[in-house]
Amino acid sequence: MTVVEQTWLTKFDERDCPKWPQAQADYYRQAGYWQGITFGEMLKNQARQLPHHEALVAGKERWTYQLFDQKVDQLVRGFHQLGIQDRDVVVVQLPNINEFFAVCFALFRLGAIPVMALPAHRRIEIRYFCQFTQAKAYIIADKYFGFDYCQLAREIKAEVSSLKQVIVVGEPQEFTALSDLYLEAEANDILATLTNPNASHTALLQVSGGTTGLPKLIPRTHDDYLYSVKVSAEICGVNSHSIYLCSLPVAHNFPLSSPGTLGVFYAGGKVVLMQDTTPEAAFSLIEQEQITIAALVPPTTLLWLEAAKKTTYDLSSLQILQVGGAKFSAEAAKQVKPVLGCQLQQVFGMAEGLVNYTRLTDNEEICNHTQGKPMSPADEIRVVDEEGNPVLPGEVGQLQTRGPYTICGYYKAPQHNTKAFTTDGFYCTGDEVKLTESGYLMVVGRIKDQINRGGEKIAAEEVENQLLAHPAVHDVALVAMPDDILGEASCAFVICHADQPTKVMVLKRFLRERGLASYKIPDRIEFVDSFPKTAVGKVNKKALRCLTNTIKNI
Repeated sequence: MTVVEQTWLTKFDERDCPKWPQAQADYYRQAGYWQGITFGEMLKNQARQLPHHEALVAGKERWTYQLFDQKVDQLVRGFHQLGIQDRDVVVVQLPNINEFFAVCFALFRLGAIPVMALPAHRRIEIRYFCQFTQAKAYIIADKYFGFDYCQLAREIKAEVSSLKQVIVVGEPQEFTALSDLYLEAEANDILATLTNPNASHTALLQVSGGTTGLPKLIPRTHDDYLYSVKVSAEICGVNSHSIYLCSLPVAHNFPLSSPGTLGVFYAGGKVVLMQDTTPEAAFSLIEQEQITIAALVPPTTLLWLEAAKKTTYDLSSLQILQVGGAKFSAEAAKQVKPVLGCQLQQVFGMAEGLVNYTRLTDNEEICNHTQGKPMSPADEIRVVDEEGNPVLPGEVGQLQTRGPYTICGYYKAPQHNTKAFTTDGFYCTGDEVKLTESGYLMVVGRIKDQINRGGEKIAAEEVENQLLAHPAVHDVALVAMPDDILGEASCAFVICHADQPTKVMVLKRFLRERGLASYKIPDRIEFVDSFPKTAVGKVNKKALRCLTNTIKNI
């Protein structure tokens, strides 16, 4: 049993990051869940113990743990010289390249806080991250998949006064090249004067899919995130012989920590990064690098299953395929072992904390039909009805959770926190689930106004607000529509002003030009004269979702 204060009082540090109540934090430390170790220290330990063991592979670059650690120390010197200090916020927007980890671990060692932006984010999201956190630096690749991030940085820097540095992997133009910041030790080396960050401090800010407005930022401490990584690695059987294929965007919580790349580093294994996400490219790497574990979202898994039936690549090294990010259909799940020849592990988690896994020893019924059970004995979950009363096992209810790696509040969001967390500290996940008699969860759907597009979470209100900025749009409602590949696609029902009709492509181009991430642009736009309403006069989104069943998928 856990210790809980009579009233759960969440406090905040000097960076407006929430802190656990003291009694709860003390309990997690005394029970051994939080061990007071930072990510920077974790990597340093691996470099001492496994100096010549390969840690990272990306294209032709291959880093041992010793080289990885050296590059991190060099960047610590470079970042410090630029004025990046303990508790400074840095927005990191890098693709699947080794430099992502050199940057993040250098920031960890300095005590600076990276915001885990995704390559798909554009002006709207990046400007918000920089302004909201008063970020001191923004770290980017020069170009990626044809997009010019230097031009984006130029626009952001002109609007955000706190942004002092733009650091670029590749051609820096007028900015600072990351390659110039790998500094060797000198007399009176700055590393000797730096103190280790406090493990209870925020290590990074993850990005929430959100349900209202722009994404919420999720503060994860070294203590809670490293505990999550450690237990995940243990449950997934990851060790120094494991070779992990990272094909999902590495800043996502799933490929970062469940057990993800950080879990592999914790266990002393090897991470292989890839940017070409086609099955052909993945299968080639599985054969070449002898991949043992990979993580996918359901749409990509379906592509792998289809391609594997015709491939000539040897996939026999693959032992575990993790599928998460969105619900995986039981029929597709049944195909993984016979087609790919490996164990399926379903993963249901959230960047806010709670992670559920099917176990490697579970039977096929559990692996195919459930989304796993909580990974920690200290995870507290309850499934409740709309009044907050517990429902019986097997009944559908709303999932709430609390534990040593589930946050107790969002960053700088006191008003939202009162809605997202109960008075006794449980996080209201917004998921509708059923709890089996044996403690496994079956995901039924979402309560929150959010679309899960192939693992990418889209807040309906954010997209609606952007569309409402178009002069022809009178009102709009964004809902999920069924999709055979993505699970859910997005459909915008739009009411135009009577004297200003417009076209689908005009609205999509408008959203792109405003800088909305491409995955948030509606897959379908339908023009209507009015919306169905509930009994109290609200837009009936349930009726609109039913209407999408009659719309042919794109």
